[in-house]
Amino acid sequence: MLSKLDAALSQQGITKERFHKALSRFGESGFLIELLRAQGLPLYEYQGKFIYKTAIQPISHGKFCVMDIETNGSKPLRGDTIIELGAVMYQDGHVIDTFESFVQCDKIPIIISELTGISLENTRNAPSLKEVMYAFKHFVGDAVFVAHDVRFDYRFTSAMMERVGLEPLANRKLCTFELAQRTIPSHRYGLKYLNETLHLHHEADHHRALSDAITALELMKRSLKKLPKRICTVEDLIRFSKEAPRLPKVPIDENIEKKSEEKEVGIENRA
Repeated sequence: MLSKLDAALSQQGITKERFHKALSRFGESGFLIELLRAQGLPLYEYQGKFIYKTAIQPISHGKFCVMDIETNGSKPLRGDTIIELGAVMYQDGHVIDTFESFVQCDKIPIIISELTGISLENTRNAPSLKEVMYAFKHFVGDAVFVAHDVRFDYRFTSAMMERVGLEPLANRKLCTFELAQRTIPSHRYGLKYLNETLHLHHEADHHRALSDAITALELMKRSLKKLPKRICTVEDLIRFSKEAPRLPKVPIDENIEKKSEEKEVGIENRA
């Protein structure tokens, strides 16, 4: 519904009259505005216009929900589900809140348990998907949804929202993978590799949701320090992460590659 208006809302804004007229084709405009806000879209009235709050919000004051999910598969439309969700809320240079929960489920493939260390026993007495999604919906609000490979996390989480009867997500989103490609020279951009080369999170437990969310936040903070001075607002940051040229890859770090290969072989041998 907003695809044709998105560019204007994320930059100069749209007059109230034009915005109400555009929405009225789909229903009562006042109701739709409140619905979009409830879905996490940061619609804001500013100087007689509707605009995304992120278009006028300095990065330093932006509200970022950096999150990660572990799942029992990759296809939410075929019944796969979230088994763990972790998130940190970051604003004004500080973590202001955290979210962490297992999710009750009835199947976890062995390969997933090997990768994450999460078993059915961990999820047996966990909150239901509905409880976790409702709680996370309240937690994320209209913050920018941030993840490493945000397309997967956003799509999957939004599908889980719909599964339990909520509206799909409409939050602005930011990918730390794409942002890192434009700010941090590296040979690879997997979260585990960047953590090992940049020493982002010394107590990281890779493939656990809250730990990976914290690592992604530390990566985002590192990237923010390397932004060009012209990148001022949260929307500037989102556009930069998608449109700026990627940095050339740097030569491989032989020591890190060897350590990573040894760990991967160890996991395969245990499987």
